[in-house]
Amino acid sequence: MNGRFVDINDDERKSEASVLVSMSGGVDSAVAALLVTQAGYRTVGLTMKNYCYGDADVPDRSCCSIESIEDAKRECDRLDIPHRVADVEEVFARDVIDNFLGEYQNARTPNPCVRCNSIVRFEALISYADRLGIDLVATGHYARVFEADNGSLYMARSVNRDKDQSYFLSGVHGDMLRRVLFPLGTFDKQTVRKTAESAELAVAHKKESQEVCFVPEGTLRSFLVSNGVDLTPGPIEDTNGRVLGEHDGLAQYTVGQRRRLGIATGIPQYVVRLDRRRNALVVGGEDELFARELTCTLAWIDPHAATDSVCVTAQIRYRHRPASVKRIHIEKSRCRVVFEEPQRAICPGQTVGFYRGDIVVGSGVIDDSRYC
Repeated sequence: MNGRFVDINDDERKSEASVLVSMSGGVDSAVAALLVTQAGYRTVGLTMKNYCYGDADVPDRSCCSIESIEDAKRECDRLDIPHRVADVEEVFARDVIDNFLGEYQNARTPNPCVRCNSIVRFEALISYADRLGIDLVATGHYARVFEADNGSLYMARSVNRDKDQSYFLSGVHGDMLRRVLFPLGTFDKQTVRKTAESAELAVAHKKESQEVCFVPEGTLRSFLVSNGVDLTPGPIEDTNGRVLGEHDGLAQYTVGQRRRLGIATGIPQYVVRLDRRRNALVVGGEDELFARELTCTLAWIDPHAATDSVCVTAQIRYRHRPASVKRIHIEKSRCRVVFEEPQRAICPGQTVGFYRGDIVVGSGVIDDSRYC
């Protein structure tokens, strides 16, 4: 695909004078705000209030915490830019948290970060920018925007593959990207921290949280139980139906999991399938984790990707190496993907991102897989 990567210093973008930067209270978003300010844009910082702090004790480093809002404001003051807070609690609860709980209830493993970016974060950013009369929006994600020769815009991988976050942004597409900047698209984490140090930003060495932002301190189990997710015990079976033990509730397991199964068979056992209808956890050897096909519910896909699937790869989780696709069959919002080689631990509820090289050309949510 021919085209170019959009840069914050492009004359076409700089003709748009103002940028609203999503400020999470971390070092990445703070440096993103610093870079667009240094590039000459009129910059405003915005922190989204996703959660009701009176209802739960979210982790201090979470982008949902009061501490993070205070950190974001402090860095905006340091950069001498205005700071605003947008209350998106209602839409976040409905479209992210409720979906998260519903997926676990249905014995699937959700990816709330992808859903938040696709449905909440960028739409809220652009909506708030419109209210303030601001031209563009920016975030501290490690990703890029690619403009094809025909004018179409796509999400794309960052230069630094170790931090690339295009998978989490794979649901953001189309005209929305005409308003988006990714200042960190060519950076690595070390450079970001050094840049923050040079600018004397207090969050230069703030630790990152790898947990789900809205799950309170404690375990996932307690969060699920307190929100009514069924954790009724049931049988652990091998793929031949032989009962090996008892599980503690399907929502606590995910495809590919090996630890905390509580069974001993003499050979390593992995979660192969969660059978919600029978409340059974199906386990097997590692060779039984591999599947050649998956079905998914599409969020979007470039029509050319579907007709020329020989050039497409699919990524089924964040750290998964994209795999070559042999065939894509689409019927309305349903999609069947056939891989060139079997893939390990395809997990219902997770996102599948479709790529052509470094360019995101589609996204969906995995529904099922066909094992070898």
